[in-house]
Amino acid sequence: MKNLYFILILFLGPTIFAQEISDGPVIKEFGEVYKVSPDYKVDTEMDFKVVFDIESSEKAFDGLSSSLNTPARFLNMHAQSGVPVANMTVALVIHGEAYKDILTDAAYSERFKMNNPNHELIEALLSSGVEIILCGQTAGHKKIVKKDIIPGVQTALSAMNALVQLQNKEYQLIKF
Repeated sequence: MKNLYFILILFLGPTIFAQEISDGPVIKEFGEVYKVSPDYKVDTEMDFKVVFDIESSEKAFDGLSSSLNTPARFLNMHAQSGVPVANMTVALVIHGEAYKDILTDAAYSERFKMNNPNHELIEALLSSGVEIILCGQTAGHKKIVKKDIIPGVQTALSAMNALVQLQNKEYQLIKF
C-alpha cells in the first residue's frame, strides 16, 4: 500500500502542486509570474517607484537575461494583483556586464556573432514606459557609441549618478 501512495505522489504530485503561471498584462510574452494568494497583501493603492540596479547578464550570449526579465515580472505580477499601471514607475540602471543586453542587433552581432536575444524584451519594456539608463562609464570602457544602443535607452554620467538621482526622487532600489 505504501508503494501505491509513493507511485501516486510521484506521478500526480507535479499536477496536484502545479501553480498557474502567466505573462502580461503589462509586458506580454515576457515576465511570467505565478498566481499567488499572499498572506502579506499587496497595497493596490500605493505608488510603486522602483529602480532596478542591473549589472549582471547571462554568461551565454544567446539567452534571455533573467535580470532584465525581472522588471517585466515586477510589472506583470503587480498588475495581475490589482495595482494600476499608472501607480507603477520603473527605471533600470544598466552597467557592468549587463551592457550587452541593450545593444542593437547590429552591434551585438558584430561582437557576439548573433542578434541580441534581449532586443524584444528591451523594446517591450521601453514601450511600457520603463526608463532604461546605461552607465556612461561602462559605455566608455566597453567602447559603446550611441548608434550601438537600442533607441530609447538613455546614457547617464555613471550608474552611481543615476542611482543616486533616482533614489533622491524617491525610487526604491531593487538590486539584481
